Amino acid sequence: MAALGSKLAQLQAKACEATRFAARHGCAYHKTLMEKNKQFVVQPPTVEKCQELSKQLFYTRIASIPGRCEAFWKEVDQVKQLWRNRSDLNVEHAGIAALFGLELYGWFCVGEIAGRGFTLTGYSV
Repeated sequence: MAALGSKLAQLQAKACEATRFAARHGCAYHKTLMEKNKQFVVQPPTVEKCQELSKQLFYTRIASIPGRCEAFWKEVDQVKQLWRNRSDLNVEHAGIAALFGLELYGWFCVGEIAGRGFTLTGYSV
């Protein structure tokens, strides 16, 4: 139990150190960031303009759905074509498919860990 208290104290000390660093350097970082990216700032930066841009982004994303669906179905058709001609598959295609499957499994595992609050304990084997 004392070890846990020690770890919490260390964590609290690190958090205080980070807070002090942010307080000292935060304004300068913000100023530098805004100067580097001033071409992306809409003038005047008002609440109304932010709401308008937010709506534009939302509806632009919705407008892109048909194109995304079309691209998805093209990829599905390519996979179907590969499956029909699976006798013509070579080692390279099989390796790419295996790597893709491993990547999907990896993202599934990351999602599971994130869903459990980033803990690695409590899993049934």
